[in-house]
Amino acid sequence: MAEQLRLGQARLESTTKVTLAVLALASGVYTYLGVRGLLNGDAAVVFFGAVIYSVAVSVGIYAFWSYLMRFLPHVESAASRFWLFIAMAIGSCMIIAMSSWLNAAALAGSAALEQHMANATETYQQQLDKAHANALASQSLLPDIQLASKRFASLAQQERSTGALTGTSGSGTVVQLLAQMSTELNRLALEVEESRDEVKRHFEGGGRNLSRMRALISNSGPIEARANAFGEETLKLIGQITALQQTSVAPSVKRAAEDLGKTFIAPIADGQDAGLQQRQTEVVSRVEQALRAQSRALASAADEILQRDPVTPARFQPLSPPEAVLLYARDFLPSWAGAISIDLLPAVLIFIMIIVEGAIRRHGGVDLDAETMSAADVMRGAELYRQMEERFAMRTSAAPANTTAERPTPQQAAQPPPEAKTEQRDDSQSSMSEPSEETLSDKITPITMPGSRRKE
Repeated sequence: MAEQLRLGQARLESTTKVTLAVLALASGVYTYLGVRGLLNGDAAVVFFGAVIYSVAVSVGIYAFWSYLMRFLPHVESAASRFWLFIAMAIGSCMIIAMSSWLNAAALAGSAALEQHMANATETYQQQLDKAHANALASQSLLPDIQLASKRFASLAQQERSTGALTGTSGSGTVVQLLAQMSTELNRLALEVEESRDEVKRHFEGGGRNLSRMRALISNSGPIEARANAFGEETLKLIGQITALQQTSVAPSVKRAAEDLGKTFIAPIADGQDAGLQQRQTEVVSRVEQALRAQSRALASAADEILQRDPVTPARFQPLSPPEAVLLYARDFLPSWAGAISIDLLPAVLIFIMIIVEGAIRRHGGVDLDAETMSAADVMRGAELYRQMEERFAMRTSAAPANTTAERPTPQQAAQPPPEAKTEQRDDSQSSMSEPSEETLSDKITPITMPGSRRKE
């Protein structure tokens, strides 16, 4: 198993390098697309700046993962491996900071800008509807104004025809007063009716602006051009919303209603006799009371409309694709996952290599080197072993001779015969120069080659 894993490692080494290079190149390409949207200025400057940055990112990613793939799987110390993992975590964070978010901008930048424009469109739609509702609220005062005007006109007609109020028919002070109040209320009602057409015109114009904005979102084409056109439409729409708020007649109705009650001047009775004059004065007093009550009612209704919160159109904030991706990151989690995976996929390969290297150590150990040695390695090892045996044999044979020659013996004083001495010296020299096999085996320590056995 260990041998097969080692062979698999050797075969996949080139594949690993190619894979890492392709991933680094892909990250660099998407980084170039993302950083190009952040740079401003001359087209050539933007191009070269984006290319230099993307190349630096690709080289950095390739070198970072190459270092970790080369060292981390082979480190056995727990402390060293821990610090390498810390380095890998720090480097991964740096890669995400300098590359992954730009990759996400390249993958989902256009979609993020479209999401930004869609959200802005919905906001403007709500503001247009609110401004239109506030403008139409002023139109709700029209029925009350018209009803009051008709009531005064009807009383004037009855007084003129039958003298319903004073008992004397004809066009006197009461008829003139009632007709005057009816005319002023009619004038106010006409002003409210005229504002209705203006409100409708501005609301329809805002609707057309919104339609063009939605068309720009759904159309194809460069996102930068569509975003610029979208910004122009938002300015027009803001103008329509502002105009809608200015068409409200509630302030005019409130001022007119207050004027009716404050500026009322009772006319002098012009009856032919004292009784008629007295009745006219009484009717005028009742008309004044009714007019003041009507004035308070209209002013109160107009004041309720004016107390509504005014619409403040939001200004459209243009964004670059990377900024839009960061702002709407939750809406584009798959794109973020893909962008980060391109940069951090080599980490998975490193974990696989760590697991495989651990399995090789457990199942193969040191003997795996002997299994993978070539014939030249075996012959070189055997030659070294033979030379070491010869050197140890020479040292062992020289050591006893020197020791025996220096040691004095008791027979040296007795001076034995020359023949016996010569024979004894020859025997001793013969014994010292030719050590027995047992003596050599005791002095020489055999060396065992890994994965092989010495043949005696």
